[in-house]
Amino acid sequence: MQLKNILKPAPFKKEIEDKKKIPSLYRYWRLRTFYSMYLGYALFYFTRKSFTFAIPALKELGYSMGELGLLGSIFAIVYGISKFASGILGDRSNPRYFMAIGLMLTGVFNICFGLSSSIWMFALFWGANSWFQGWGWPASAKLLTHWYSQSERGRWWSVWNTSHNLGAAIIPILAAYMINHFGWSYAMYAPGVLSIICGFFLINRLRDTPQSLGLPSIEEYRNDYPDPKHKEKEKLRLSTKEILFTYVLKNWPIWLLAFSGFFVYMIRTAVNDWTQLYLVESHAYSLKTAAFCVCWFEIGGFFGSLVSGWLSDQVFKGKRNPINILFSLGSVIALVCLFAFGGAIVDVAGLSLPLFDIMFIFLSGFFIFGPQMLIGVAAAEISHKNAAGTATGFVGWISYLGAAFAGGPLGAIIQSNGWSAFLISCVFSGIIAALILIPLWSMKTNPKYTT
Repeated sequence: MQLKNILKPAPFKKEIEDKKKIPSLYRYWRLRTFYSMYLGYALFYFTRKSFTFAIPALKELGYSMGELGLLGSIFAIVYGISKFASGILGDRSNPRYFMAIGLMLTGVFNICFGLSSSIWMFALFWGANSWFQGWGWPASAKLLTHWYSQSERGRWWSVWNTSHNLGAAIIPILAAYMINHFGWSYAMYAPGVLSIICGFFLINRLRDTPQSLGLPSIEEYRNDYPDPKHKEKEKLRLSTKEILFTYVLKNWPIWLLAFSGFFVYMIRTAVNDWTQLYLVESHAYSLKTAAFCVCWFEIGGFFGSLVSGWLSDQVFKGKRNPINILFSLGSVIALVCLFAFGGAIVDVAGLSLPLFDIMFIFLSGFFIFGPQMLIGVAAAEISHKNAAGTATGFVGWISYLGAAFAGGPLGAIIQSNGWSAFLISCVFSGIIAALILIPLWSMKTNPKYTT
């Protein structure tokens, strides 16, 4: 069977006639869909972050920081492009197979990376890995858009978003164990094998849209239409040209979300990549103490995702951008406080802890992971639901340019101007991210596309 036939969207089935069966079937499939894509996306992070924790071992083998840094740059650039291109393909595909095949191929290329020893082979396989990493987000965006309606989507999406944090929290432990007991290659093999196995699990568990199972659309089932005119529009099958041009490139709010995402991802990546070195150089912390502080960034992100999704649903009634604006500004305040009050060691229950650094790094993660998630949710909702993958992929592509800027360019700025330049860059990024979104404060959908 050809790949294009496997990826082809599942056809709609005749709707189930016994209406009494629909609620129980919906509950079953929504839960099954959710835990499957949650686990699947966490495994994408296994193969994405495995190289990060193999870097010290590779450096000991004689690879230079420049060579290893090149691999990181390749990943950011290729992944950003893939996120957009895969979004276009993902909207025209069955997420059941699209996500599973992408995950299995990242596992294959992780294993190939572990079998290699040349920097050019590393670059080839890590670039291939990063391309198929882009297959995870569009599939998840499509599933979240089709199985969960707007008034509840913020909460479901926020819980799903914690799969980032789960994967990022577990992979250091797995990688460290493999490196210590078997060597750096096994830090690539183990995530690779697990991802291939999980890919088969996704094929077994996931399905395409509710209509492909004979169920009504989620909006009809929950009587939760963003606009009454969506009732007919839901049934449209869009062409690739319509998806790309009408609902994404000519959709001006998508551009504002994308540019805001650039600055949000700049902060997220900057804090994640540079804070450990800042703590070592500015406060003379050991690598172990600095790493312990930085891990609270992911913990804060876990709770920030949950809280931001709940607030956008319950307090702002499905409006995502008030949270995006307020949380972006919150991240600025947290980082200013980190630089102003960090460095103090406090005795807590007999332990000497860098309490202020932990607290403000936690808050940085709490606030920045809110817009990191909800900008994507807003992009899916401001576009057409059948263009969710392309819309979020386009925003993700621009956002990852911000992540790329937080690498080499920001590193050069820090080297030339010191750590104050790091803070200034993050502060201005947070303020600009918030200002860009002010015109979208009250927007839930784009009225232009609800006709």
